[in-house]
Amino acid sequence: MQRVLILARDRDKVLPLTDAGRAARCVSRRSASRHSPGKFCFASWMFLLGMFCGGPAAAQQPAQDDLGKQSMEDLVKMNVDSVYGATKFLQKAEDEASSISVVTADEIQKHGYRTLAEVLKSISGFYVINDRNYSYVGVRGLSVPGDYNARILFLVDGHRVNDNIFDGAYVSTEFPVDIDLIERIEIIRGPDSSAYGTGAFAAVINVITKRGRDLKALEFSGEAGSLDAYRGRVSFGNRFDNGLETLLSGTFYSRQGNQKLFFPEFNNPATNNGIAENADGDQSGNVFADIIYRDFNIHIVGSSRTKHIPTASFGTVFDDPRTRTTDARRFIDAQYHHTFGSWETLGRLSYDWYGYHGIYIYDYAGLGLPPYTQNYDAASGTWIDFQGDASRVFFKRHHVSFGVEFRQDLRQQQTNYDIQPYHLYFDDHRSSRIGALYFQDKYFIRKNLSLIVGLRSDWYDFYGNELSPRAGLHYNPTPDTDIKANYSWAFRAPNDYEAFYAGNNSNTADPSLKPEKIRSWELDLEHRFGKTYSLSGAGFLNQIDDLIVPTLDPVTNNPIYTNSTPVETKGIEYELSGKWPGGLEGSLSHTLQDTRYVLTGQDLANSPRQLVKASLSIPLLRKKLFASVDGQYTGRVITVSRTPLGGFFLVNATVFSRKITEKIDLSGGFYNLLNKKYANTGGLENREVSIPQDGRTFRIKLTYRPYTDTK
Repeated sequence: MQRVLILARDRDKVLPLTDAGRAARCVSRRSASRHSPGKFCFASWMFLLGMFCGGPAAAQQPAQDDLGKQSMEDLVKMNVDSVYGATKFLQKAEDEASSISVVTADEIQKHGYRTLAEVLKSISGFYVINDRNYSYVGVRGLSVPGDYNARILFLVDGHRVNDNIFDGAYVSTEFPVDIDLIERIEIIRGPDSSAYGTGAFAAVINVITKRGRDLKALEFSGEAGSLDAYRGRVSFGNRFDNGLETLLSGTFYSRQGNQKLFFPEFNNPATNNGIAENADGDQSGNVFADIIYRDFNIHIVGSSRTKHIPTASFGTVFDDPRTRTTDARRFIDAQYHHTFGSWETLGRLSYDWYGYHGIYIYDYAGLGLPPYTQNYDAASGTWIDFQGDASRVFFKRHHVSFGVEFRQDLRQQQTNYDIQPYHLYFDDHRSSRIGALYFQDKYFIRKNLSLIVGLRSDWYDFYGNELSPRAGLHYNPTPDTDIKANYSWAFRAPNDYEAFYAGNNSNTADPSLKPEKIRSWELDLEHRFGKTYSLSGAGFLNQIDDLIVPTLDPVTNNPIYTNSTPVETKGIEYELSGKWPGGLEGSLSHTLQDTRYVLTGQDLANSPRQLVKASLSIPLLRKKLFASVDGQYTGRVITVSRTPLGGFFLVNATVFSRKITEKIDLSGGFYNLLNKKYANTGGLENREVSIPQDGRTFRIKLTYRPYTDTK
C-alpha cells in the first residue's frame, strides 16, 4: 500500500463538518495481475523494475494547493496542522494513528472512474461483485451474498448513507452523489464501532464532496458510451463575498444495457433458449445542494434509480423486462461546528427518507403463457438523527473526545402483494430507537509513541445494549517509519429485512436473530524512501461470531437469515507505490487472505484468496494530458452452491485531458479492455450459479465551463 500523508489543506479549507474525514497517513493504492500465477508474478516484477528504473521527470516543486500531486515530504512541509482522524475530531496530522486509503478527485479523473464501485475495485483488499441489479462490496475476504453492503458504513460528508430497512448502501449508479462532485474518498479498513456503532463492521468509507470554491463555475458535463449509456450533469458552485458558499448540481443517467444476455440455466425453448432480451436497462438521477455560512453547513441530497433485472431472480418469469427495482434516497443534514475556548464542538441534526419498490413478474400457473401476475414488493423508512461531539486536549498529552447520538426510526415498513388479482402476503410496520454514548482518548506516552483507547455503548429497543471497545498503539521509530497495532471489537445488529421480512417466494422471517460480532487484530508497517517510494504491509486476524448469513429454510425452501458458526479471516497485504515530481505515478499491491468457518474448515462463499491491483498514470503533456492504466486480478472463489468459480484479470485504460481550453475537459476510456469473459457468484435468490458480466465497453466525456470565477 502506498502510504501518503494526507493533510488538511489549510484551516479555511479543512472540512470541519465531515464527521469522519479520516485523513492521515493514508493509502493511495492499486494493482495488477495475469490469468496464471506465473505470468502474474513475472508481470508484477517487471512493473516494479520499470518503476525503479524509470527515473523521475524534470524536478519541479508541485503547487501546494494540489494535494493529489504532491510528494509526502512536500505535504509534510505544508503549513497545515490539522486533519480528521479515526477518532472523529481534529488533531495534529503527525499524531494520526489510523491507516486509510484515500482517492482524490484528481485520481478519479485520470483513471476515468464512473461510479464509487469502480473506485473501490481499485483499492487493495477490496473487491466488488454485481448480480446485474446491485453491486456488493467485499473487504478482506468478507462479502456475504444477500448482504446489501450492510457490513460497511458509508458516509457522505460524515452523514450515514446506509438505510434503516436493509442497512444497505448502494455504490453503483444508484449512489446518491455524482462521482464528479467528490473531492476525495477516505477508506478505513477494519471495524470501527467504537466511534460509529452498528454497520462499521468491516470498513468505513467517507465520501467527501466538493464545495462551491472548488468549482467557482457553472459547469456542464455530458458523456456517452457503450450499451447506449448517456449521462448529463449541470452544476454551479461559488463562494461569495458575504461568506456564503454554495454548490448546486443535478445529474441524469440512462443506459439501455445489453440487448441480449445468455444464461445457460434457462437454455430451453420454453425460456427463449436462455436469452434475456432488452431486460438490462438502468436509469437514475440525483440532485445535490451544499450550503455553507460561517459555522453552519447544510446538505440536501436526493436520488432515484430504476434497474431492470434480466436474471429472473426470486423465481420470476425469465425474459420479461418488466421485472425491475427502484431505490430512492433523500436526506437533509444540518451541521454546526464551533470552537468554544479549548473545546471543539460539532452538532448534527438530520432527516432521512428511503424508499424501495420492485415489480416482479410471476407465472403461478406454471404454463409459460401470459397473462402473468405482477407482484409488488416495497419498503419505506424515515428517521431523524442527532449527534453531538466535543473534544479538547487535557494536560498536553490527552486528546479526549466525547459523543452522544440518538436516532429515532419513525417508520420501518415492508410490504408484499399481488397487484391483480390483489393478494396481500406481508405487511409489517414498526419503529425503533437507538441511543449511544462514546468516549475516546489519544494519550501521547512520548512524542513518537501514542496509545489510543475508545469505548462506545449502543442501546437498542429490540437488542438491548452493545459495547464496542478499541485499543491501539502508534509508534514512529524514525520520521519516515510508522508502526501501528490495533485491536477492536465491533458488532452489527440484524436489520429489519433480515429479521422480519417474509414476502411471496422470498425470505422466511427470523426474529430470533442475534447481532453478529467481530474481534479484530491488525499490525501495520509503513516506510517512505525519500520523496518517491513508499512501501507498506499489514497483517490482520478477524474472528466473527454469529455471522448473519442466508440459508435455505427446510420448511419453506425460501432463503432465511440465520446466525452461523464462528468464522475466521486472516491475511496479509502489501503495497509499493511511486510518485515522481513530473507527474508519473504507479502502485502495485497484493492481498493474501483466508476466510473460513472454524468448525468445518469450509471457505466462506464469495471470498477470493488473492487480490492484486496495479495502476500507472503517465503525463503525456504535463498537467494537460494523461494516460492511465489499471489492472485488477480477483482470485478463485466458492459460489453459494459450493462450486468453484475461476479468477479473472481485468484491464482498464483512460486518456484524460485537463483544460484543452480554459473551459473544456475531455476524457475517453475503455473498460475490460481485453474483453475478458468472466462471471460473479449469484445469491440464493438466483437460479444461476454464476452471473456473466459485461465485456469491453467504452466512454467519452466532455466537461464545459461557460463561466468561471477566476478570483
